[in-house]
Amino acid sequence: MLFALLSLFVLFFLIRLIIGAVATFFAWLGRGKKIHELVDEHHVEAAYAESIRSYVRELDDRRSLKRLGKEVTGQAPKLTREQKRALRAASWHARDAYLSYLKLSWYQIVIIFLVGSFLGLIIEEIWMFATEGLTESRVGLVWGPYSPIYGFGAVLLTLVCWKLRKQGARSWQVFVVGMIVGGLLEQATGWGMETFLGAVSWDYTNVPGAITKWVAWPFLFFWGGLGSVWSKVIMPELLYRIGNPTTVRQVTFVSLLALYLAADIFMTVACFGRMAARDAGIPPANLFEEWIDENYTDQFIAARFQNMTIGGGK
Repeated sequence: MLFALLSLFVLFFLIRLIIGAVATFFAWLGRGKKIHELVDEHHVEAAYAESIRSYVRELDDRRSLKRLGKEVTGQAPKLTREQKRALRAASWHARDAYLSYLKLSWYQIVIIFLVGSFLGLIIEEIWMFATEGLTESRVGLVWGPYSPIYGFGAVLLTLVCWKLRKQGARSWQVFVVGMIVGGLLEQATGWGMETFLGAVSWDYTNVPGAITKWVAWPFLFFWGGLGSVWSKVIMPELLYRIGNPTTVRQVTFVSLLALYLAADIFMTVACFGRMAARDAGIPPANLFEEWIDENYTDQFIAARFQNMTIGGGK
């Protein structure tokens, strides 16, 4: 219990740091051309609008002189702390105004799944190297650098947190829901992998605070913190950046991406299914299964999914 409480305290502290760091980063990204838009669309407080316009005009004049090869004298103008605060608030106001009428669709979900699967894998491998010194492959699909549990987690958190955002849920409610979503996802995924594919990707049995083989209190707190950060910082900015498709090319590209990811997941399940069948002495029933046996052997699976225990052994 003490370990769990300490983990919760550290997690909340880290959440505050992450929220502050990400907010500062996105505010920094918002400078430049977007300042024109924020002021012209009346998102900036009236008390600061004119001074910020003067700042932008002076910067534009200095850039024009540099492009003409003329000497620029004096120091470049700088935003005051109050002006930065006003711009940051204006950026959030513009984003929230856009999100207020945005409707989630398959377009955003596919991109979020891809981003979550890729970044989740990268973060996990960095974490395991930093804490355990492990450099093994931790991918979850036969093609590409993806871990689908993070992709599904990102999608589930987005769907749930989007609903909570619309309902004006409080921070503690988002944290608790994040814990529940993460716990259910880990339990269902871990149980399903072992039951149907004979594979174990993680095991919390010996972790302090373990609830089941695939769920433990420290990681529930992690999911709660992730849900909070995702709901307050990452999800709104990510959806704002993704937006809605405006061209046929965008729709076509994301459609092809969805087909590729679906094929990747299907092939992964098929490969593990055939591996379990081979262990049971069941021969291939058709040409497709023969092709899998020839190209996705036990050696390939073991080398590809190095962090998994498959069929009782590595």
